[in-house]
Amino acid sequence: MKTALVTGGGSGVGQATALALIKEGWRVAILGRRESALRETLGKAGELSGQLLVIPCDIGDPAAVEAMGKRVLAEFGGVDLLVNAAGTNVPNRALEVLSPDDYHAMMNTNLHGAYHCVQAFLPGMRARGSGTIINVVSDAGKQASPKAGPAYAMTKFGMAGLTQAINAEERGRGVRACALFPGDIDTPLLSKRPVAPDAAARMKMMKPEDLAACVLFCANLPPRVIIEEIIMRPA
Repeated sequence: MKTALVTGGGSGVGQATALALIKEGWRVAILGRRESALRETLGKAGELSGQLLVIPCDIGDPAAVEAMGKRVLAEFGGVDLLVNAAGTNVPNRALEVLSPDDYHAMMNTNLHGAYHCVQAFLPGMRARGSGTIINVVSDAGKQASPKAGPAYAMTKFGMAGLTQAINAEERGRGVRACALFPGDIDTPLLSKRPVAPDAAARMKMMKPEDLAACVLFCANLPPRVIIEEIIMRPA
């Protein structure tokens, strides 16, 4: 059975990705800070819930990620796919109102957390000569905007760089990375915008399941193929 780890597994893209993977026969570890949210994903898995491993973890904490990595590897033996889907933002996101605490919290979750998780599982992928890492970035990682805010954009540009670095260093050793750059997605993160979109606006957005389908597409490609970037936008 193929194995995966998905961050942000309690809601949004992370949750949709984990549920899509188990339907395809994968065993998946899901991470998130709130165990209650992860349990909601477990409930949605229904009869496939036995394929999910729930691990509350603050991915911004290197020690917590190290302990989590040891547990996952002990349970799974190895991880074939890492999906960095965790991400956050704050209402007060413009430069003139962004607080130092909010800035560092975004850096820890969105960027440092992805890096810590890569470092937890990349050595095993490298040793086996195979592995896929998919970073759910944002179109804010292509072009900064007031809608996203500076800290969010900085983290997403960083994730794009991390993806490129993985491919530059590891592609010759069987490890590949893909960066997904989605536009607006109807997820709970929208509630953290300064003005949350209304129902009509959300209807025009992509859904988490759309991103999950893209993750599966990239993960299931033959090892000889690397898709380095995908930009996705609402139709």
